[in-house]
Amino acid sequence: MTATGVTAEPLETFATDQVSAAGATWSAFRRNPIGLIAAGILALLLIVGVCAPLIADFPSGYGDQVLHPPSGAHWFGTDNLGRDIFAEVVWGTRISIVVAALSSALAIMLGVLIAVLGAYFPKADTMIGTVVDLCLSLPVLPLMILVAALAGPSLVTVVLVIAFFSWPEVTRVVRSQALSEVQLPYMDAARLTGGSPVWIIRKHLLPAVAPVIVVSVVLTASRAVLSAAGLAFLGLGDPTSWSWGRILYEAQQSGAMSSAWWTTLFPSLAMLALVVSATLISIAYNDARNPRTRED
Repeated sequence: MTATGVTAEPLETFATDQVSAAGATWSAFRRNPIGLIAAGILALLLIVGVCAPLIADFPSGYGDQVLHPPSGAHWFGTDNLGRDIFAEVVWGTRISIVVAALSSALAIMLGVLIAVLGAYFPKADTMIGTVVDLCLSLPVLPLMILVAALAGPSLVTVVLVIAFFSWPEVTRVVRSQALSEVQLPYMDAARLTGGSPVWIIRKHLLPAVAPVIVVSVVLTASRAVLSAAGLAFLGLGDPTSWSWGRILYEAQQSGAMSSAWWTTLFPSLAMLALVVSATLISIAYNDARNPRTRED
C-alpha cells in the first residue's frame, strides 16, 4: 500500500509479465530458422561494414583492367575505370549501414517522442494525428529528391532528408499501440500513485511499446537503405564516399549497366540481402511475440 492508499501490485505484476514475455519471445525467436538465418545475414553485413578497411582497400583512381568480368583477381569484376567492384560493394556496405543507422535513429527518436506524447495527452493527439496523416499523404520520393537537390549532395543531407520523411510512419505505428496501452488499468494505477507524466512515460509507456519500436527500427533502417540508394542513383548522394546507389549511378552514367551485368548485379544483391533479411527478422519477431504463434 502506498502513501496515497493505492496498491503498487499492478505495477509489479506488469513488470514481471514484461520480463517473462521478453524471455518467451526470445526463446520462440531462436526456434525460428528463417529468423536466425536472416539475423545471421544482417550480422554478416554489419561485420563487413565495420571491418571494411580490413577487407578491401578504398576504391579510388584508375585500373588497367576495364570492365573485366568476375575472376579470381576481381571477385565481382571491375567497373568502367578499372576499379574493383568487390571493394566498392564492401565500402558501400559501410556507408549504407551508417546512413541506415543514423537516419533511422533520428526518425525513431522523433517519431516515438511525438507518438507517446500524443497518446498520453489527448488534447495534443488530435493535432498530432492530423499532422501525421498530412505527412503520410505527401508524395515522399519527389519531395526527397527536391530537398536533396536544393540542399546539395552530402552524407548529412541524405541522413536528414530520409529521417525527416520517415518519422510519420513510425509515429503512426507506435501511436496506435500507445493509445491502447494508456487505457489499461496499470496506467491508471501509475497515475494514482502520484507518478509524473515523464516518469510514467519513461517507466511504463515506453517499455510497453518497445516491441513495436524494435520492429520500426528494423523496417525504417531497411527503407532508409533503399531511399539512400535511390538518391545516390540519381546523383544526389555523397560524391566523396561509396554507396550501393553510387555503384549503380556510375554504371548508368558510363553506359555499362546494359553491357556489363556484374556492375549492377552485386550491389543490387547486397541491397536485396539487407532489405529481405530485415523484413524476415521483423516477421519472425512479430511471430515470436505472438502467444498464439508460440503455442503452435
